[in-house]
Amino acid sequence: MSFKTVGCIELNSIAIGMHAADEMVKAANVDLIVARPTCPGRYLVMVSGDTGSVKSSVETGREIGGSMIIDWFVLPSIHPMVVPALSGTVDVLSINALGVIETCSSASCILAADAAAKAGQVDLIEIRFATGLAGKSYVTMTGDVGSVEASVQAGVEGVGESGPVLSKVVIPSPSDDLKQKLL
Repeated sequence: MSFKTVGCIELNSIAIGMHAADEMVKAANVDLIVARPTCPGRYLVMVSGDTGSVKSSVETGREIGGSMIIDWFVLPSIHPMVVPALSGTVDVLSINALGVIETCSSASCILAADAAAKAGQVDLIEIRFATGLAGKSYVTMTGDVGSVEASVQAGVEGVGESGPVLSKVVIPSPSDDLKQKLL
């Protein structure tokens, strides 16, 4: 499945998140990519479709979410590696340098991953949502050291005002033990 425009809302309420997800798919011709709880008691909704439909859907979700909205975005022309990295289905055969960006919301992590993937010759390994991470999220990527450094920096900048980046790191030559845990 090809995704062009993706929209996301992240809420501080599971019940309102489910309501928002339902109304978002009813409000516009969009496909529901993600609708699930994350930690700590948050709910993440992602939709895809044409840009106008996604904007309309996200606006509906924001209206329903009200003060429970933690973060949100509409991202036209999402990088094709982002959605597979969300589900951990990227086929990465080897890890060279390793880049990690850690954020305080799932939505900001997706923005970081998209900007990083667009900035350099890297492969996204995984985008890990806030489940079991006390609300944090992170994205991992690999490539040559220079590309990973450029992509991590672009990913940090890509978060913008969405939420703070908690930490970032580039490991030029990760150990074989760590590589096995990531693949």
